[in-house]
Amino acid sequence: MRKTAGHGRNLSYYDFGHTTVYASRFDQRFPYCAYVPSDYSEDDDKAYNLAVIVHGTERGMLAYRDAFADFGEANDTIVLCPLFPANICFPGDLSSYKMLRAGDLHYDAVLLDMVEEMRERYRIRDDRVLMYGFSGGGHFTHRFLYLHPERLLAASIGAPGVVTLLDFDQDFWVGVRDFEAVFGKAIDLDAMRKVAVQMVIGGDDKETWEITITPNDAWWMPGADLAGANRNDRIRSLKKSLERNGIAARLDMVEGIAHDDRLLIAKVKEFFAETLATVRTPA
Repeated sequence: MRKTAGHGRNLSYYDFGHTTVYASRFDQRFPYCAYVPSDYSEDDDKAYNLAVIVHGTERGMLAYRDAFADFGEANDTIVLCPLFPANICFPGDLSSYKMLRAGDLHYDAVLLDMVEEMRERYRIRDDRVLMYGFSGGGHFTHRFLYLHPERLLAASIGAPGVVTLLDFDQDFWVGVRDFEAVFGKAIDLDAMRKVAVQMVIGGDDKETWEITITPNDAWWMPGADLAGANRNDRIRSLKKSLERNGIAARLDMVEGIAHDDRLLIAKVKEFFAETLATVRTPA
């Protein structure tokens, strides 16, 4: 078994490349895995970027880790993939993580501590990360941008089914008027303006069967249909709401693609690489 020194602790064979799956020290209900570039070594002081890839409702943690491994190799980036299992809050719970909070359970705090675990284990460049999430992960990513912009270098928001507009005339989750009351932290527009933002979606992503919210749904509230009927409508509404508040957002739409990000991920990697090229400094 390979033994080497990391950043403040010993690493084993299973901490390199396609790592084993770890239980979060913060809350052991939530595991994560990572990809560590092959040149990571105890023999130098090279620091690495950190990319966080948040799964959708299908919870393909390992598939996302593997899909971003080549990006990690090419861009000196460690890839962290958390898992927020179903049934955490109640039987059949698929979606509580998408809103960041569920009662006393703070999914954002779980993720932030995973990031700190990685920073203690490996030589991570700083405490700001790249984040991508598709579908349910897109829910998580844009709301994380609202709550923790100071922790993000870039946010890539992939085809969320239900969006929270940056609208100070609507309450959460539709808007952010009562955001500070809900989360205990005010929206920081200046910090958000420092984050590179991408939105990515398939041009044919227009089905509504999974995302239509009716008065019988747990998430129902006035304004639930404000952003539009389908994911394309909603991501455009989200983009406009950011831009009205001085936050630039790039939209990459890939024609001929429905709700499947396997052919969208190349756009995310391109966006992340361009972001790193503008902010990277010598380790």
